Amino acid sequence: MPERVLITGVSGFVGGALGRWLRPRSKAHVIGVSRTQPREGACDDFFAHDLAEPLPADFPSVDVVVHAAALASPWARPVDYERSNMRTLETMLAYARHVKPRRFVFVSSSAVHYANRDQVAIDESTVWPTAPVNLYAASKRRGEAMVKASGLPWTIVRPRAVFGAGDTVVFPRILHAAKVGALPRLVRADGHRPKADLLHIDNLCFYVQRILETDAGGEFLLTNNEPVETSAMLDDVFARLGLPLPSRKVPVAVAMAAARLMESYSKAFNKWREPPATRFGVASLAFSKTFNVARAIQVLGAPPVSLKEGMDSFIDWQRTRLA
Repeated sequence: MPERVLITGVSGFVGGALGRWLRPRSKAHVIGVSRTQPREGACDDFFAHDLAEPLPADFPSVDVVVHAAALASPWARPVDYERSNMRTLETMLAYARHVKPRRFVFVSSSAVHYANRDQVAIDESTVWPTAPVNLYAASKRRGEAMVKASGLPWTIVRPRAVFGAGDTVVFPRILHAAKVGALPRLVRADGHRPKADLLHIDNLCFYVQRILETDAGGEFLLTNNEPVETSAMLDDVFARLGLPLPSRKVPVAVAMAAARLMESYSKAFNKWREPPATRFGVASLAFSKTFNVARAIQVLGAPPVSLKEGMDSFIDWQRTRLA
């Protein structure tokens, strides 16, 4: 009998991709749950439900829970993170304690490690900065603590900058800013050219599949293991998509100060609507973020999709959207 896997957030980028990946590549019977309709091919059975509310008593039992549902935006009202990230996790942990799956997989984020400075070769043992970098990171930190204290067999994955066809978070904001000419070229006083790690969506799906196959527990940072110079990578993407390259040079300190003012205005006067720039967004372009993913490679294997392959397929998908 196929293993029954529950994936939350199948209407979203990550949850939908996980379901589409697992169904033809494993013996899993995928049950999907989300507030809105699932992405095409994401599940065998679908239940529409707001996970901020408890699941019905007759909700089917499963062997594995993969909790991918979350508000992944870098900017939102505190109450939205509380509802979409904390209450949904509470619902799923309560359900899991009831049905006792063999594993609870929590899709966290590498953002739990972030600070607004260069960070190189971060691994699972790296001590987190005292304060989370934003409310999203704070919600993921709290979520990880809840999972670890749940008494369930758990696995936590911390993907870094997931991209690919269907991306709704990492590249859309950058590409929109480039398209309208609003993306500056950030200049650091020390002349450093930051590097960044990314993770193609297929590699995230592969790693979750391997966790289900091996029943691996603990924490895993996940990247493509191919750090690249951020500005050079973006220039290549813009050129291939026919978008203008950033030409207006802005010192990082000036950009961070402007983003702080925009955030303050949003909180005070604009009902927390996402501002044109956030400190998190500036930091993602201005500071290095690279990771040591030796544990994931040793336990789960090397990522099967190279950064070049992943970027080529992403560019092809973006071209269809821009056509």
